[in-house]
Amino acid sequence: MRMRILVVEDDHRVARGLVTALVRAGFEVARVATAADALAAAPADIVLLDLGLPDADGIAVCRQLRRRGSAGIIMVTARGMPKDRVLGLRSGADDYVVKPFGVDELLARIEAVARRTRPERAAPQRLGRIELPGLELDLDGHRAVVSGRPLELTPKEFDLLALLVAHRGQVVSRSRIIDQIWQAAYETPSRTLDVHVAALRAKLPAEGGVRIETVRGVGYRLHTGGPETVSAATDPGPGDPGGELC
Repeated sequence: MRMRILVVEDDHRVARGLVTALVRAGFEVARVATAADALAAAPADIVLLDLGLPDADGIAVCRQLRRRGSAGIIMVTARGMPKDRVLGLRSGADDYVVKPFGVDELLARIEAVARRTRPERAAPQRLGRIELPGLELDLDGHRAVVSGRPLELTPKEFDLLALLVAHRGQVVSRSRIIDQIWQAAYETPSRTLDVHVAALRAKLPAEGGVRIETVRGVGYRLHTGGPETVSAATDPGPGDPGGELC
């Protein structure tokens, strides 16, 4: 059974990025936007709790969740003063993350809390492999192989390639790529995407049969040729959460 995470966040853009990242990581995710809904939600293994909720302060919500025996609580908030951290931890939180934050850091903190609170369910979820003509992606190991040779990619370049592969033949908009690859709680300059696409293109050999097309004013489309193989323990689409979960 997959570990269940409850995202309590009233900012829709931040929540969308969190949900997308968590689903991609293999978790079962639910999202609510108010304190009342958080307290009424089904039990979760980990609760990601914003403090600035519209109907109550997150500190009070944390205390109630702790009294009910919630397994793991990670506060995710813009309040970064030392006194805020101390208050949050003393109210029952297992960890405290200040916005803006990186997704990799948040996932590491979730794993650390899960090891303490749900050791039997803390093992990472398997995402599987995708094999295309001239290209193989190991989604669990973040490894790409072209014509039998490893492709040296940065983490963001790999995520970009995996997202385009998941939607091969379709146009993926620039805004969607930015939202799903750079899911931190702050704006990502569009130029950042251009730089990563150019770097990824330079690393894809022409003879591999895989190329990235620019659809001007819209986004990018990945072209491949021939049959493909997908093997995954969960949903193999590394960039698609299977619908909006907000």
